[in-house]
Amino acid sequence: MIEILLATNNQHKVDELSEILSAFQLPITVISQKTWFKGNSPEIEETGSTLEENALLKAQALHALTSLPVIADDTGLEVYALDYAPGVMSARYAGEHGNDAANRAQLLNNLHGISERTARFRTILHFINNATSIFVEGICEGTITQEERGHHGFGYDSIFIPIGETETFAEMNAEKKHSMSHRARACIELGKRLSQILDIEE
Repeated sequence: MIEILLATNNQHKVDELSEILSAFQLPITVISQKTWFKGNSPEIEETGSTLEENALLKAQALHALTSLPVIADDTGLEVYALDYAPGVMSARYAGEHGNDAANRAQLLNNLHGISERTARFRTILHFINNATSIFVEGICEGTITQEERGHHGFGYDSIFIPIGETETFAEMNAEKKHSMSHRARACIELGKRLSQILDIEE
């Protein structure tokens, strides 16, 4: 089995990715940074101006540190009426990195009085090993609500309704959300690409 390092300390992300990739019957095991670094994960600064640049930065940095194949991701919410903001700044839209409540409040405030509320979630996954460097994309189109709804999920889930649905991501159970989410779509595309890489062995 080939160990692949996922650039996250979130075991839920590892489990989700592993479950989706298992359908492709690849000879791989996905592990988190927390597992590999035994709780002392390095902080990789996301200085890129695009999701693609940030995913690449994380993938290259962790591959250089560990020599393992690495999968890194970056995800952003892109609101068309706001010129695709918050985009790469999604996690720190209100100024403080990771303050989800403040980020949602900032976005709803910036959309106040705007009727055009279409948006998309976009996830970039970048895979790198000694021989290969590839990225894939997963997109989920939808709309931004007027107010927060639901208590599941994280980030902007409580203000985003996917096209064709009436519930926000935060009102859905995990199984329903993962059946249509941007991250799940990116994972499926990555599985297809990895299946084509015959020399995945380092």
